[in-house]
Amino acid sequence: MSQSFDASRSLTALEQDNTIVAVIEMSKAKWLVAALVPGFKRQPLKKLDADAPALLKLLQRWRDEAGQAGHPIKRIAVAYEAAGDGFWLARWLRGQAIESTPPALQCRASTAAPRPIASTLSY
Repeated sequence: MSQSFDASRSLTALEQDNTIVAVIEMSKAKWLVAALVPGFKRQPLKKLDADAPALLKLLQRWRDEAGQAGHPIKRIAVAYEAAGDGFWLARWLRGQAIESTPPALQCRASTAAPRPIASTLSY
C-alpha cells in the first residue's frame, strides 16, 4: 500500500519547549507578527515595516530572550499570509535557516488575522 504526501502533516515533531512559532500577516507597507515563544508568559504581537531583515532581527531577539528564560531555541517556524506575492519571503527565510509555510499550504483563509491563528497554536 503506497502512502500519498499529505501537506497538512508535519514531517518534524513540534518540540514546544525549543521552537518559536510565528505567524505573519503581510501587506505592502506593514507586517503584523504574532508568535508563541517558549519561556514567554505573553504571546508577542509586533507591527513592522515590510522589511525582511527587520523580521529576522525580531525573530533572533525572541530566540535570545527565550534562551535567557531557559528555553534554548533549536527551531523557528514561520507561517505567513500574503496576497500571492509573499513566496519570495519563504525562500529568503529558508536561506536564513528558518522554516516557512507559504500561503498555499496554510489551513486558514488569507483574510484571517495572525492573532486568531497564533491562539489556535497555543500549547
